[in-house]
Amino acid sequence: MLELYQWELSQFSEKVRLILDYKGLEYRKIEVAPGIGQLELFRLTGHKQVPILKDGNRYIVDSTEIAKYLDTEYPDRPLIPIEPKKRALTLLLEDWADESMGVKGRKALFAAISQDQNFRKSLLPVSTPDILRSFVEGVPGDFLSALGFGVGFTPDVVNAAITSLKQDLDIITQLLVGSPYLTGDEPTLADLTVASLSMLLKFPDGAYLDLPVSLRGKGLSSIADNPEYEAFFAWRDRIYSQFRKPLPGITPPVGNIPTNIHID
Repeated sequence: MLELYQWELSQFSEKVRLILDYKGLEYRKIEVAPGIGQLELFRLTGHKQVPILKDGNRYIVDSTEIAKYLDTEYPDRPLIPIEPKKRALTLLLEDWADESMGVKGRKALFAAISQDQNFRKSLLPVSTPDILRSFVEGVPGDFLSALGFGVGFTPDVVNAAITSLKQDLDIITQLLVGSPYLTGDEPTLADLTVASLSMLLKFPDGAYLDLPVSLRGKGLSSIADNPEYEAFFAWRDRIYSQFRKPLPGITPPVGNIPTNIHID
């Protein structure tokens, strides 16, 4: 069985989970705990960042490379069209979403996490080990804010990310006018990427993520509760209802020491 080394709240892990479900492939999730889990992952694969897909003795790193690998090795329900123009558009939109929505979504969520301890605590996956849960719940918001400044997440940067995300959602919504999917009548990697990378803006309503039930359908209020984006999230939720499977079992985390984690 395929194995996915992942972090539950990683948008790019969610991208791979949606891709695997779309293709109807069975897989096992292996949660990588911050710190020691990443060291063990590095020992196995030479990489510390998730997601990483294991297929037999092969380890495939990076969500885009995983998508291409799966299309080659498991060609049923292809992700990337063969027709040149649609193929180019699909890969262009996928790359844009990775670099734009993926990066800016994390910056926007940082504001909510640093400002609201209850929200921060509720974001922990249900299966989070007690030692990691205690660590994260005990981190004061001003420490996270200071950390944000240290990595460039100043208030101006966060506000600019939110403004840019709103523009992105407007554009995507316009692309979908009169079309069920971003590149036409059939879903592609572009649709799965945009849908999954919007996870941190508003969590899906269904039982897709290992998070408290109270978080389903919740997100950044300026986006998730804004009627201007109802059409986008209705489309996103349709993608999930069509292709995403309910939660399977989850393997206990690899390692359990809370230090720093870098998610790609």
